[in-house]
Amino acid sequence: MLLRARDVSKTYSIADQTLQVLRGVDLDLAAGETLALTGESGSGKSTLLHLVGGLDVPDAGSIEIEGIDISAKSDAERAHLRRTDIGVVFQQFNLIPSLTVADNIAFQARLAGSADKEWVTYLGQTLGLEDQLAKYPEQLSGGQQQRVAIGRTLAVRPKLVLADEPTGNLDEASAETVMDLFLKLVGETRAGLLLVTHSKSLASRLDRNIHLSAGVVS
Repeated sequence: MLLRARDVSKTYSIADQTLQVLRGVDLDLAAGETLALTGESGSGKSTLLHLVGGLDVPDAGSIEIEGIDISAKSDAERAHLRRTDIGVVFQQFNLIPSLTVADNIAFQARLAGSADKEWVTYLGQTLGLEDQLAKYPEQLSGGQQQRVAIGRTLAVRPKLVLADEPTGNLDEASAETVMDLFLKLVGETRAGLLLVTHSKSLASRLDRNIHLSAGVVS
C-alpha cells in the first residue's frame, strides 16, 4: 500500500471557537491507483490533502507512505519528501516568474538532485510546450501555465501525486485538455494520485471515489 491514513483528525482554533475539520478519516491508496476525493466546500478535502502532503500534521491518527508515518517526521523531513516522493499540483500555478518554462519544469527535480534532461524534454513535448520552453510564465495562457506546473511536479517521478482542483482556474475546454495530459502522464509514471475535485465527470475518470462530508468519509 502506497498511502494509508488511519483515524486522522484535525481541529483548528479560529478566534474563540474550535472547528473540527476532520473526524477520524481512514484512507488507502495503492501504487499506481487514482482516487478522487469529493465533497462540499468546507468538508475537509483540502485539509486532508495538506496532511497527506506533509504541509501540516494531524492532531490524532497516522498517515503512512510506504509504511513510514510522515506525521511523526520533522518539518525538514516532510519538506524533503515533497521534493522527492510527493508531488503537489495546486489550483494556483505557483510558477517562478524569473525562470523560463524549461527551468520551471526542471526546478523541483534539480532541487531533489534527480534532474533527467530527456524526461524533462519528454514532459515538455507531451504537454504541448515544446514551442514555449524559452518563454516566461507571464507570456503563457492559464492552461499553459498549469501544464508547466504539472510538468514540474512529475519531473521528479514522484511516488504519490496530490492535486487540489488543478483545473479550477481554467475554462472548460482548457480544463479537459489539461486533465487528459495529466492523467496520461501520471499513468506513465505509475504514481498514485489523490485528486480533490468538485467535478463528478472528472471523478468518474479515476479508479475510485470517496466522499467527505463534515469531516468524515460517507
